[in-house]
Amino acid sequence: MDKLIYTAASGLKAHLASQAAIANNMANASTTGFRADRVIFDQLSITNSASFAREPSSETVADFDRRAGTINQTGRPLDIAVNGEAWIAVQASDGTEAYTRRGDLQVAASGVLETGDGFPVIGSGGPITLPPAQKVTISPEGIVSIIPQGAGVGAPSQVIDTIKLASDKGSKTTKGLDNLLHVDGGGVLPRDLNAKVHSGALEQSNVNLTQALVDMIENQRSYEVQANLIKETKNLDESSAQLMRLPA
Repeated sequence: MDKLIYTAASGLKAHLASQAAIANNMANASTTGFRADRVIFDQLSITNSASFAREPSSETVADFDRRAGTINQTGRPLDIAVNGEAWIAVQASDGTEAYTRRGDLQVAASGVLETGDGFPVIGSGGPITLPPAQKVTISPEGIVSIIPQGAGVGAPSQVIDTIKLASDKGSKTTKGLDNLLHVDGGGVLPRDLNAKVHSGALEQSNVNLTQALVDMIENQRSYEVQANLIKETKNLDESSAQLMRLPA
C-alpha cells in the first residue's frame, strides 16, 4: 500500500512541475529570445520504481529547449538577432557573466548598452558604455560604432567596443530563473570568433503555443489519473482496516 501511495504522490509531483513549466512557457510566448522550459522525467528506484520530475535547484531550470526561434525583421538599428548557436554575453544581477539570445538592445540613461530586460551587454573589457551619440550601429561581427553627438554631416563613425558573442559548445550550461544561460559551476564561455549578428532583426520566443496548449491538456488529464489513484488507495486502505475490525 505504501508503494502505491508513493507512486501516486510522485506522479502528482511530476505533473505539478510540468504544469508550472508549461504555464511559464505560455506566459513568455511573446518574450524576445525566450527558450522554452522543459521538465525531465526519470526513473527513481528506492523501495520501488516511480516516475518523477527531476527538479531544478532553487535558482535554475531543469532543462530547456535550445532550438532557435523565428527571426523577424524590425528595422531598428539596436535590434540584433544572433545567427547560429552563439549567445550574447551580459552581466547578470550578481555581477557574473551570463548569456542571452535577447537582442532588443537599448542605451540606458547612464550610457550602458543593455538588453530589453535590463542586463548590461559585455564587450572586450566588461559592460559596454557609450558616450552621447546621434547614431549607434552594430556590424555583423558585433562591433558597436557611433557618430558622436554634434558631429557634422559626413562625420566618420567611431568604434566603441565589440559585443562578446560566446559559444556554449563543449560547456555544461544551465538556464537560470532570470532566463539567462549560466555556466554550470561558474566560469565563462569562450568568445565565438565566427559568430555573426543580423542588425535590425529579433529572434522571437521558440514556444509553440499550440503544442503548449495540447501539453497542458494532456498533463491535466494525467494529473487527474494520479489523483484518482490516491483516492482509490485510500478506499483500499479503509476496506482493509474494516476487515481487520470484523469480529472473529
